[in-house]
Amino acid sequence: MNRVQRGKLAMTAAAVGIGLLSVAGCGYINPQQTNQQYAPSDGVREDLGSLQLRNMLIVSTDANKPGRVVGAVFNTSSTDATLTISGAGGSQATIPVKAKSETYLTDTTEAVILSTTGGQPGSMAPVTIKAGSDSRMVQFPVLDGSLKEYAKYIPATATPSPSVTGSATSSATSTATPTPSASSTGH
Repeated sequence: MNRVQRGKLAMTAAAVGIGLLSVAGCGYINPQQTNQQYAPSDGVREDLGSLQLRNMLIVSTDANKPGRVVGAVFNTSSTDATLTISGAGGSQATIPVKAKSETYLTDTTEAVILSTTGGQPGSMAPVTIKAGSDSRMVQFPVLDGSLKEYAKYIPATATPSPSVTGSATSSATSTATPTPSASSTGH
């Protein structure tokens, strides 16, 4: 190989190396979306002590009307737990979750109703979640029935009425006691 051929080979290798560095550099300076956790759903996710809340949201037609809490609550501890959700105007709901189990807040359980939503559909409603001594203020999205999968969750009345297993603790408070789904998979 003569001097000219070696020079061309070196220049080609340098050009390929610079090209590879420029392509690899994009991944170095730009954040990788796969490294960021997010909730790929309409609801939000929160962890509160041993309770994991997933896809939590409120379905309602107005900020001053009742709203149904929809989502799932997982208990990772070996003891039973109770999640309390407090919303606008003193509205409150409690959700018991058995040890090492989950409670799905869907049509397979009794409705968990906040007497006042506290946010218009399309907004985020401030709620306080509490389990034992852990407590935190979070924002739950408020959706209405414009998406057909949520239309069935809109509370039927302007004032939630207590059910057979729930009891009203005040005129602004409703307590519902959902039970775990029969199709629970433990995940």
